[in-house]
Amino acid sequence: MSSSFVTPAEARVDLSAIRHNAALLKEVAGGAELMAAVKADAYGHGLVPCAEAALEGGASSLGVATIREAMALRDGGVIAPVLAWLIPPGEPIDEAVARHIDLSAGAPWLVEEIAASARRTGKTVNVHLKVDTGISRGGASAADWPELVEAALKAQAEGLIVIDGVWSHFASADIPGDPSIEAQLRAFDEASDLAKRAGITARRHIANSAAIVTLPQARYDLVRPGIALYGLSPIPHMGDFGLRPAMTLTAKLALVKKVPKGTGVSYGHLYTTKSDTTLGLIPLGYADGIMRNATNRAQVLVNDRRFTVAGRVCMDQFTIDLGDHPATEGDEVVLFGPGDRNEPTCQEWADSLGTITHEIVTRIGARVPRVHVRQGERE
Repeated sequence: MSSSFVTPAEARVDLSAIRHNAALLKEVAGGAELMAAVKADAYGHGLVPCAEAALEGGASSLGVATIREAMALRDGGVIAPVLAWLIPPGEPIDEAVARHIDLSAGAPWLVEEIAASARRTGKTVNVHLKVDTGISRGGASAADWPELVEAALKAQAEGLIVIDGVWSHFASADIPGDPSIEAQLRAFDEASDLAKRAGITARRHIANSAAIVTLPQARYDLVRPGIALYGLSPIPHMGDFGLRPAMTLTAKLALVKKVPKGTGVSYGHLYTTKSDTTLGLIPLGYADGIMRNATNRAQVLVNDRRFTVAGRVCMDQFTIDLGDHPATEGDEVVLFGPGDRNEPTCQEWADSLGTITHEIVTRIGARVPRVHVRQGERE
């Protein structure tokens, strides 16, 4: 980014926070390896820089949803092991195999497609077998698991794949004490034992962020932190677990103007000024990921004081009622950050909008540049 070009908004991402979070989670996980989940552009934080920071913090591998995300890491110069786990028919498996991308399979047909790619490319593929232990999304059901194991062992015997992992995913690890947790652990142990009896010796992994910090028995050989890697608590009511939020979303006031009492603001006049006042215009909207239901609910910080969104959030902009607080065009607006300066946190935004922090950060759009910093210094 040219230093002469001033953007109306930016998402500043502290890579030192991500490195800190990775190291903290690695320590909590004990002897388990750490696979950093960097899917969805590293939860909206910027794929390659965040992947590199996580590796610096102790991650030994990376996890993404799609093959294209994995290839973007390779294009960015990342050579660490990468696992892609959401592979519908028609994906570029040959290219993934050629670029040493590890693949997940939850059905025999996918094992066969991966094996066919291995034959065509002449390369052996690391494969993680996924079992559905109760979330009812991807992975083989308990009834289909033996068939998947058999197909994978056949491909491994031919030298086409190496079965490198047996894995699953929790439905409710963020609800401590939920009975589904123990049920899923039992199902995972049963699936792992079946695989072991069949001759598979592979790393086992099921722990997401919430499980890492609350379920020692779920850490097995490898853990997969996602939201916690970016400093956002996987179980907010239990605290922050020592994590440091990495993203600070800011904008600049685009316009400041005085209006009289009784002025209707934005579409539908869902906010009306209660006295003569000053309005501030912020150049971010739902096209940038600012949820429309932030209308009259979410808060921002301007010149050390918080203000609530005033009126309907629009596609490119929203308004705040500054009252008599001093402000001028170009002043910084902090939508959310770590909370060190009394600015709203991402968790506060999520709470006020009835959602989770994952949605807040991953919705931030492409018009908002990610500016990666370390210890407060721009890169």
